[in-house]
Amino acid sequence: MTQQPYHVPRFYLRQKVTPFANKYVAQAANPDGSEGQVLAFAQQKRLAFKEQVTFYADESKSQAVFAFKARAVMDLNAGYDVTDAAGAPLGFFRKDFGKSLLRSTFHIEGPGYAGTGQERNQLVAILRRFTELDFLPIHFDYVSSEGQPLISIERRFAFRDKYTVTVHDPRIDFRVAAAVAVAMDALMQR
Repeated sequence: MTQQPYHVPRFYLRQKVTPFANKYVAQAANPDGSEGQVLAFAQQKRLAFKEQVTFYADESKSQAVFAFKARAVMDLNAGYDVTDAAGAPLGFFRKDFGKSLLRSTFHIEGPGYAGTGQERNQLVAILRRFTELDFLPIHFDYVSSEGQPLISIERRFAFRDKYTVTVHDPRIDFRVAAAVAVAMDALMQR
């Protein structure tokens, strides 16, 4: 039996950088735009060779709720599997390193959908690569092969990075969207 996606239409992902790890908190967005319920907490170790990030119910890390893990060590195009707490597959994503030389590109897929995400603005993408202007925004739009919106991820500069993640397609599980947002941050070294 296939599980129904855990759909959250909009949530925030806040990052906190510490000496040995990047920490992330995902919170639902209330209708008025304020931060709501904590949905998950993750910690990504720096310099991990085979990347795995586990998301927990809260900062105590006593209850794992989902994870993503690299399929291969040191293979830049291998991709990542997103699984629930029991290890059942929820989705898959990968960075397209060839297409990402001038404009970061990711691919995403799950039950009933597949799509590609790119930085929204080509000029900003190029400026980010060739300057040290950390205040530049990061905006990604994921669309299906038919051009239908799947996910939008937007980061505005702040003391701690804060992403707004909008999940347009109800087939996309929140856990996949959160894993993609954390991985984008980590893979783009932000």
